[in-house]
Amino acid sequence: MTAWTAGPRNLITDVTGLKVGHADDAKLKSGVTAILCEEPAVASVQVLGGAPGTRETDLLEPHNTVDRVDAFVLSGGSAFGLDAASGAQAALLEAGRGFPAGRYRVPIVPAAILFDLANGGDKDWGKYPPYRELGDAALRAAAEDFPIGSHGAGSGATTADLKGGLGSASTVLHDHGVTVGALAAVNCLGTTTIAGSRHFWAAPFEIAGEFGGLGMPSPFPDDASRLHMKYRDANRADTRTNTTIAVIATDAELDKAECKRIAIAAHDGFARAIWPSHTPMDGDLVFAVSTGKKPLHREKGAMIDLCAAAASTMARAIARGVFAAKPADGDIFSCWSQRG
Repeated sequence: MTAWTAGPRNLITDVTGLKVGHADDAKLKSGVTAILCEEPAVASVQVLGGAPGTRETDLLEPHNTVDRVDAFVLSGGSAFGLDAASGAQAALLEAGRGFPAGRYRVPIVPAAILFDLANGGDKDWGKYPPYRELGDAALRAAAEDFPIGSHGAGSGATTADLKGGLGSASTVLHDHGVTVGALAAVNCLGTTTIAGSRHFWAAPFEIAGEFGGLGMPSPFPDDASRLHMKYRDANRADTRTNTTIAVIATDAELDKAECKRIAIAAHDGFARAIWPSHTPMDGDLVFAVSTGKKPLHREKGAMIDLCAAAASTMARAIARGVFAAKPADGDIFSCWSQRG
């Protein structure tokens, strides 16, 4: 089996060529996360949730023409949050970035949103929502080091029974000399912990106690498969308040179709970390990106290992986002750290 460890930061930016920035508003209880590709990078996408909100996903299909992107944006704000990509796009254009179209440049910024309107924040923003400006600020803040938890697109996220958050993780596949990184804004209909405990569903994939080191509960609860979801909670009767949106990345050189395949594999990480996932009321989505810095030796089974690492790294990122969430005034759910 391939020897795997977390990368030096245990963040998606362990993948060479990526930076991440956040912008958020504590009063709004919402925010934006931008993932900047230092050079245009090959990308694709897979949507498996039943209620997605997206921008520029059709062009990421392998049969379509544009095969490289400049950045991704993950945002709160439901459909209002799609404005965030316009702000990031403006910052990129100012920097001279973009797909060449004659004498013009068009920055390519796929985006996805999650629903955090009903999380206790003040959404009375007037005529225009603030997400365009937040998108611009997030892109300009992009760096190799960034915080996880209650930041950026995860600042107002919730799960079925806990505050959600923005998580990230990385895996170095030493046998192949490549790195996989994941980033997820966790705002799911289901639970990330088992039967109301502190134990994460993603526990089998944990590395070095990165989300508490508790492992699986013993004995395993008889009611672990019981569905405890937002729509079953009298205080959360609105079923449209969900979605986990994510990016899976690698420095291995992949084409568009192979990026699509690792996006599909990364969704298995959702299923390993969230119970249930991919429901009709989640807009679950994974963008995949290859910075192409390292060759991939496919004859050695590297693509299989890469897909497995995509799933496990995503599961870890999801758990880390919930684990790192911090309490704030007006929260409607407690944080994992407050659970007894």
